[in-house]
Amino acid sequence: MTEPTITQLEPMPGDWRRALAVVAHPDDLEYGCSAAIAGWTDEGREVAYVLATRGEAGIDTLAPAECAPLREREQRASAAVVGVSEVEFLDHRDGVIEYGVPLRRDIAAAIRRHRPELVITLNHRDTWGGVAWNTPDHVAVGRATLDAASDAGNRWIFPELTERGLEPWDGVRWVAVAGSASPTHAVDATPGLERAVRSLLEHRTYIEVLTDEDPETYVRGFLTGFAESAGQRFGGKPAVTFELFGR
Repeated sequence: MTEPTITQLEPMPGDWRRALAVVAHPDDLEYGCSAAIAGWTDEGREVAYVLATRGEAGIDTLAPAECAPLREREQRASAAVVGVSEVEFLDHRDGVIEYGVPLRRDIAAAIRRHRPELVITLNHRDTWGGVAWNTPDHVAVGRATLDAASDAGNRWIFPELTERGLEPWDGVRWVAVAGSASPTHAVDATPGLERAVRSLLEHRTYIEVLTDEDPETYVRGFLTGFAESAGQRFGGKPAVTFELFGR
């Protein structure tokens, strides 16, 4: 019998200057795609982060009022490692984000503020590849981001944004979903992988309650394992994968 052919992933588009990453929680991007972001900022591209929550419900031993500022500090430090200085928080409640008009409006407003060509989000489907249930926060934010990429360009959907001085932005050309079980494109993770490890390690408080393993061993194993596995579909190079939706 012949071996099955492995479908190769296409390289991500390179003809863009500004990207906006929209996710639910601190550390979502660090688990998902910060190696790609490090490579992009090295090339002089602008990347900004928008987080729907401050991750205040993520640590059982810390009350939300104590947890939120700690996780915000860790997220800002984590972003700086990969060359991202603009980090915004929308202050939706961690764990109970609802998909709907208010969330779409907040994300559309962020897109109008930052005017990206590429929008990045995290897996918006119910499961991670059919083997693990996704969280409702990820599903809501991912789905709302896909919708808000269109909302941002339509002046009649959220006219109140125009009244606030946020003019429509119809310049989003792609939405890239990290962590998808159906990726179509990839980025070489090699240039940014070490910084991706350091970036995720900035979330040390969260990691130390997540695993009994040494934090660096855990982080390095997790990120390199996924990158090397993805590389089987990207010419053998460690990779970060995305499901890319054109607009």
